[in-house]
Amino acid sequence: MAKLPSTPSTADFTGFVRVRGAREHNLKNVDVDIPRDALVVFTGVSGSGKSSLAFGTLYAEAQRRYLESVSPYARRLFHQMAVPEVTAIDGLPPAVALQQQRGAPSTRSSVGSVTTLSNLLRMLYSRAGDYPAGQGIIYAEAFSPNTPEGACPTCHGLGRVYEVTEQSMVPDPTLTIRERAIAAWPQAWGGQNQRDILVTMGYDVDTPWQELPQKDRDWILFTDEQPVVPVYPGYSPAETQRALKRREPPNYMGTFTGVKRHVLHTFATTHSPLMKKRVAQYMLSSDCPTCQGKRLRPESLSVTFAGIDIAEMSRLPLKRLAGLLAPFANGTARKQAHDTEHPEQAIVARRIAEDLAARLAVLLDLGLGYLSLERATPTLSPGELQRLRLATQLYSNLFGVVYVLDEPSAGLHPADTEALLAALAGLKDAGNSLFVVEHDLDVIRKADWLVDVGPAAGEKGGHILYSGPPEGLRLVMESQTRRHLFADSEPLLARRAPRQPMGWLRLAGVTRNNLDQLDAAFPLGVFTAVTGVSGSGKSSLVSQVLVELVAEHLGQDVSFEEEDADALDQPAPVTLGGQITGGLEGIKRLVRVDQKPIGRTPRSNMATYTGLFDHVRKLFAATPDAKKRRYDAGRFSFNVAKGRCENCSGEGFVMVELLFLPSVYAPCPVCHGARYNAKTLEIQYRNKNIADVLGLTVDDAWAFFVEEPPVHRALTVLREVGLGYLRLGQPATELSGGEAQRIKLATELQRIGRGNTLYILDEPTTGLHPSDVEKLLVQLDGLVEAGNTVIVVEHDMRVVAGADWVIDIGPGAGEEGGRVVAAGPPAEVAQAAKSRTAPYLTHFLQLP
Repeated sequence: MAKLPSTPSTADFTGFVRVRGAREHNLKNVDVDIPRDALVVFTGVSGSGKSSLAFGTLYAEAQRRYLESVSPYARRLFHQMAVPEVTAIDGLPPAVALQQQRGAPSTRSSVGSVTTLSNLLRMLYSRAGDYPAGQGIIYAEAFSPNTPEGACPTCHGLGRVYEVTEQSMVPDPTLTIRERAIAAWPQAWGGQNQRDILVTMGYDVDTPWQELPQKDRDWILFTDEQPVVPVYPGYSPAETQRALKRREPPNYMGTFTGVKRHVLHTFATTHSPLMKKRVAQYMLSSDCPTCQGKRLRPESLSVTFAGIDIAEMSRLPLKRLAGLLAPFANGTARKQAHDTEHPEQAIVARRIAEDLAARLAVLLDLGLGYLSLERATPTLSPGELQRLRLATQLYSNLFGVVYVLDEPSAGLHPADTEALLAALAGLKDAGNSLFVVEHDLDVIRKADWLVDVGPAAGEKGGHILYSGPPEGLRLVMESQTRRHLFADSEPLLARRAPRQPMGWLRLAGVTRNNLDQLDAAFPLGVFTAVTGVSGSGKSSLVSQVLVELVAEHLGQDVSFEEEDADALDQPAPVTLGGQITGGLEGIKRLVRVDQKPIGRTPRSNMATYTGLFDHVRKLFAATPDAKKRRYDAGRFSFNVAKGRCENCSGEGFVMVELLFLPSVYAPCPVCHGARYNAKTLEIQYRNKNIADVLGLTVDDAWAFFVEEPPVHRALTVLREVGLGYLRLGQPATELSGGEAQRIKLATELQRIGRGNTLYILDEPTTGLHPSDVEKLLVQLDGLVEAGNTVIVVEHDMRVVAGADWVIDIGPGAGEEGGRVVAAGPPAEVAQAAKSRTAPYLTHFLQLP
């Protein structure tokens, strides 16, 4: 670790957090001193060990110490992190973590509930709302659609009603029941079983559905009866009737279930997202007729404040909500009808409105004024959710706390980053410490102290290269951050003339979220960056409308639901207008590379996702020893019974439940974490067994498989996108969103290029160090050179400056955005007067 004369003395800070012997993940037994009451930024390439130090060590230890002080019963209510691998930490204050994570899976969690603003709003309506004559007071909980007191009785607080009709369940009435006219019934045996039961009951399964008597059709579809009858599979209707007469013993007794009952029951009880999605297609949804989609009971909706009901107020953008409440907060609002009769209501209204206004001001400062209170958390980006939590902390006025933040600038336009830095300064000035893991150079430059971890990623990282004031990093030659932080030591980007488009993909009349009848044109055969402040409409245009329209034309299925979210809770589809008016002939394939996980369980990993593990298993199956024992490639999968360790079912670890402490995952005592049974592990390929191979990093495996072209090619691409440090068997659950996105990109890059593919990436630089961004740009450029079109939604000016074409959406967020402000090569957009992006692009391009 570099020790420099410029390192401040202890006297310059109120105190230090002293870490000794940190060994979490790839940290190499590091010692480091970090000042308190300062903005400390942890830097280093992706995978270097920054998060292991900030979150896995410092925050985990602060949480452990706090939980030691609470009762064992209360401890069970916390999501406890694992105890960190560290010898000692001194001087550590209590900590609050603001990590990037996706919102709660249920859409009943919203901006209003995360920020607690909805609670205040309900109190405002309850205590100071205008009630209709003769109606008694309603308590605050009756203004929530998530309580029995408030939920609309018709739709149970969902805002939508679902019905199953004959047409939805039987889309083609010209088919017979035997020909599967009833599409909503289960596929395979389940549907066959129901058809056999109908044969036993004497229903005609060989006449077209539309020719059956209406009475029969209604009973089959809508009955709640569940008769149990003998079933004779494989018998014709005549044979079945003869068997019944002769009282022949049946194959089994079958229970009939009406089609509507099957659809609704499956929808309500299945844990399989696939099954839920399948039956949902037979249900028609519409706004609830009782509450018109507002989710509340009529009594609650009859109460108004400032002339509108609580549902309408919750739909307002926060910026407009703040404007509406301002007169009540500062006492300039016109007197309400009841103020003379109930003067206490005016006092309550002012008190609550003041609190709401103060909380809203913080959200507006963080650039979130375009969101509404009812916006569901699963529809927010991880960056938006983190800023919502940050706003709650800013308002709470805690003192003497360490805030540990994970890339707070993620998803932020440089203009919004300035507001974020002001908010962080406010937290620090209030007497708190800020430990921030960050790649954004603007945030890094504002640090009081830098901890640079590296030099590289994974096994080649985990060392503290430097700990001190930012300027001192200039002398640390092995630091990858230094090259980018100090412009005088960084060679300027080699700029080339923008490539010329081979055609144009034109969209007209696009209407979605804040886009209203927007026309846009995307150049084909080049690299386009779509820019604009957070909430301006970039993702609505590119990641939603453009993807949907192109997918529809190509016949590809694109699903936008959160996989975890309850399908019943899915918001109604937003009105979508728009069509592609030209350019589709130049696109043969669409690839959307997003940051969703590559799998939700530890069984899914990089080797299985990219397909390279299939080749590896074949290599093991082809060894003389495997052939002698007749082991096929399936034997070398840890998901198959014959090859895996049965004690841990191929997981590699077992969970030990500790009553009041966090559950501990211990390596399996039988296979010691190898995942396979002893017999499988006896087979070796070039002196390594299959578990050894899964334990290799991409870099090591690249050298190991140099003579195996299919495996070597896949590994080469993974290295080129900067993932050389990951282990082949690293579980999907341990990968960041940025790593998942680069694995998807690598999987795509290893396919033999055919050209004419449209690649769409939403903020691919999230979680990437500037040196990794350079690697990413090389890959994206390669895709364009191969005759493809690449469109990225991006805030990183390095990427925008390297694009051939820029489309800037804005000028502001929400209602103040949604228009194309400027479009053209980067140097041209940098001169656009109304663009919020232009000044930052100008600075990066070093234009006058």
